[in-house]
Amino acid sequence: MDEKKGKILIVDDNEDLLKAARLFLKRHFLQIDVEKNPESIPNILNNDRYDVILLDMNFTKDVSSGKEGFYWLEKILEIDSSAVVVMITAYGDVQMAVKTIKKGATDFVIKPWDNEKLLATLFSAMKLRESRNEVARLKEKHSDSDLSDKFSEIIGHSRAMQQVFQTIERVAQTDANVLILGENGTGKELIARAIHANSPRSKKNFVNVDLGSISETLFESELFGHKKGAFTDAKEDRAGRFEMASQGTLFLDEIGNLSLPLQAKLLTALQSRKVSRVGSNKEMEIDIRLVCATNMPIYEMVKENRFRQDLVYRINTIELHLPPLRERIEDIPLLADHFLKVYADKYDKNLVKISDATLSRLQKHSWPGNIRELQHAVERAVILCNSNVLQPEDFNLSQRATAQNDDGMVLENYNLDEVERILIRKVLKKYNGNITQAADELGLTRSSLYRRLEKHGL
Repeated sequence: MDEKKGKILIVDDNEDLLKAARLFLKRHFLQIDVEKNPESIPNILNNDRYDVILLDMNFTKDVSSGKEGFYWLEKILEIDSSAVVVMITAYGDVQMAVKTIKKGATDFVIKPWDNEKLLATLFSAMKLRESRNEVARLKEKHSDSDLSDKFSEIIGHSRAMQQVFQTIERVAQTDANVLILGENGTGKELIARAIHANSPRSKKNFVNVDLGSISETLFESELFGHKKGAFTDAKEDRAGRFEMASQGTLFLDEIGNLSLPLQAKLLTALQSRKVSRVGSNKEMEIDIRLVCATNMPIYEMVKENRFRQDLVYRINTIELHLPPLRERIEDIPLLADHFLKVYADKYDKNLVKISDATLSRLQKHSWPGNIRELQHAVERAVILCNSNVLQPEDFNLSQRATAQNDDGMVLENYNLDEVERILIRKVLKKYNGNITQAADELGLTRSSLYRRLEKHGL
């Protein structure tokens, strides 16, 4: 036999009704509390929370108009906005009870009620409360208290970053879908959070989904949610990421990793602005601001029929390109100093600065891993440093001789893999990321170039 659960509060001035309801319902629920005086509602709810509240439409002060029911429904929702309230009404007041649903009630029961119908109504209402509680927990988990200051976590004063800031300011105030393009480690998630923080939706949820880490089988469950029993491991109802992001921002990272079938499912949801939990036929309206990001050559993927063109059109109302760190070297001292403070504090090191010679070396490094690589490099240097000033040798860069050819291309020694990576990147930049033209210039087929891009993490 299933373990009883659920707390029910019944508010009605009919003592016989309260006794009968309590006697029947305590066989099915963990706790049944009853109250005949509605004036006690605020005190009760300020000290406890209930899964479902059964509330009479009319009390002795107001026998038939239903105004008291409306009044106390409003008071309950003021105290607990996620409360699930089922109204108790006489047969003749059904029209009035229907109006209470528009005011926030979940359902109503007609007295004298049928016990089985009452039980079914309460079980359904309790599932709704569980779903609301889950969404609230997930919202709290994904809340972003550190997003209050404009661009608070984005460091940079380079011209390239100033252009990024200007774009964010213009775009943030709209609900336009944004596609952020940039290499690994350039800070795409930070930009997405800044767009959210400076938008009218800033007080609502920012929900981050790493599409690269979601398996094909769990895609629909993660994004759209599922009903209990929809599949083997579906032990309970679960809200999806779209639902969690309602009225806020949904950030789909690594969207270029989606397979074509999953792209089709995502496109359908974005076009209809509706989703259904797995195992349910009920559609839910979605109200989200969509921001996507990828480090992949998405337009080349469209030409190769590896990414849907109609989905690109849907997600890139505004396109924002993030510059790699090697194209904003004037920001390296700012970033390095920021990470120095963070990790000196974390590891309790008495470090005060980074030497000029070190900064010069850091600015000559190509940083294929961008800001993330710089961050890890500074953390390692802080851990290993034996003085209060970071020197070049603390970064393990001293043995990597730097050469510069006549074309201005910086080489970190003459390792063939390193030279190949820099050369490919330079040719791609020359042709604005066009794979076909870059492959022709390098004397490669497109498939060969793609393999090298994957090999070098470009």
